[in-house]
Amino acid sequence: MRLGLNLGYWTRGPEDHSATAIAADRLGYDYLFTAEAYGSDAFSTLAWYGSQTSRIRLGTAVAQIPARTPAATAMHALTIDGLSGGRMVLGLGASGPQVAEGWYGDPFPKPLARTREYVDIIRQVIARERPVTSNGPHYPLPLPGGTGLGKALTSIALPVRPRIPVFLGAEGPKNVALAAEIADGWLPLFIDPQQVDTVFGESLAGRAADFEIAATVPVIVSDDLDEALLRAKAPLAFYIGGMGHRSTNFHLDLIGRLGYADAAVAVQQKFIAGDRAGAVAAVPAALVDSISLLGPAHRIAERIELWRDSPVTTVLFSGVRDEPTLRLLADAVRG
Repeated sequence: MRLGLNLGYWTRGPEDHSATAIAADRLGYDYLFTAEAYGSDAFSTLAWYGSQTSRIRLGTAVAQIPARTPAATAMHALTIDGLSGGRMVLGLGASGPQVAEGWYGDPFPKPLARTREYVDIIRQVIARERPVTSNGPHYPLPLPGGTGLGKALTSIALPVRPRIPVFLGAEGPKNVALAAEIADGWLPLFIDPQQVDTVFGESLAGRAADFEIAATVPVIVSDDLDEALLRAKAPLAFYIGGMGHRSTNFHLDLIGRLGYADAAVAVQQKFIAGDRAGAVAAVPAALVDSISLLGPAHRIAERIELWRDSPVTTVLFSGVRDEPTLRLLADAVRG
């Protein structure tokens, strides 16, 4: 099982986690991922950390598809891959209708078809085998109409690799199946290692032998397990209650498939009503414990075995910033 970090996105002012990135690189971590929501972007921070590290692979978990055209995303990935000596992993996700349409002004319908076209164009740009074209309805290239002067182009920048790995962030069964079909890996969020096969086995059935499952795993090391559980509940309550519309929330749907449908609805209702403390309290302790690594060091070392015994190939620890914890987790994974 490989080791990684998910440093997430800024939730307040500028957050520079260079010391964490450098320590992870020195300790032999395999991956470092950054993220974006509707604030800081994933590529700028990834390039910043990439410039201060030498071997750790650099990924986005995830770069949002509605944020950029596929060609622009390919340019970001090609540039970071070139400057880092071939360390880029491009994690992509469709986001949701609230962010796609409310923040980016981009239509959300047919996210599966849009993702398929998006990835195909990126692969064309990086492969540089011929001028980039697309006949799809979502990202037609060259653009029909307009001035009529659009021309199929080939990147003037030579990539350092003909193919950059593409991972997809996906929660629904059809999205996960798409990842298994067209991508090099899957970036699950809120995943119980003991339920990967039962919840996602059918969707993952067609994956290649070298397909990566890189799961983000919240970590809180504390001698007080109850306190760790309470801290871990807060972000989960926000995702269930606030990261999606009342009628369309993919995080809430996922929690339901994990066996907590009624609890997820209760969390959402309290959150929407403005009862944030009540929403946090309504998150089941068993749920947050199943998708996280919480408590004393010895307990975390024991529970890492659940991930090692699952189909997950890489754990991306989130919420970890200090070198002693990085070392503890590395030692636990390596046995």
